[in-house]
Amino acid sequence: MNAHKRRQIFERLRAANPHPTTELNYRTPFELLVAVTLSAQATDKGVNKATDKLFPVANTPQAILDLGVDGLKHYIKTIGLFNSKAENIIKACAILVEQHGGEVPRDRASLEALPGVGRKTANVVLNTAFGEPTMAVDTHIFRVANRTRIAPGKTVLAVEKKLLKVIPAEFLKDAHHWLILHGRYTCTARSPKCPECLIADLCEYKDKTPPPAPRPKRVMVKPRK
Repeated sequence: MNAHKRRQIFERLRAANPHPTTELNYRTPFELLVAVTLSAQATDKGVNKATDKLFPVANTPQAILDLGVDGLKHYIKTIGLFNSKAENIIKACAILVEQHGGEVPRDRASLEALPGVGRKTANVVLNTAFGEPTMAVDTHIFRVANRTRIAPGKTVLAVEKKLLKVIPAEFLKDAHHWLILHGRYTCTARSPKCPECLIADLCEYKDKTPPPAPRPKRVMVKPRK
């Protein structure tokens, strides 16, 4: 895909959604960190149901530590892998309190040193909480980047690096959100909604979903007298 097409794609995405953001509920960088950690192999809707009850009770590293592992599990038990996630969050909170004064660090190395925080989670926090031009490539973004040919690649890291290279700088801060929302609601894994896609004419996917066939006109037959 050439640079002109890429620019057109992001211009259209921006025009349709000028201020995109995550669908996870959060108010502080720490709340976002916890929510993203919980979202692995879980839906944003499911995470929000849990954190809407957790955060009014405990929304700082020390408050989570005071809950303890079992106390935290009580709030997140509806989320997949809640046992391991609770253990990781408690360990991460201890590090935040002991090494970072209870604050979420703004650098990748420190974020990735936290239990349960990988590259994708770090990228989400850096981008969404701190406005850094990072690209958190999940299954949706990986699919969209390859399917459209915006930034094809065989691995998540390859796609991330290519997106950061080819997306014009003015779009980088919001590109993560545009692409994930596009993959979640339009460029879906099964039966992508190509007929209603706002970038369908720019997309280079060869197997676009065709528009529905027109319904045959009903012929009115006058009853015989």
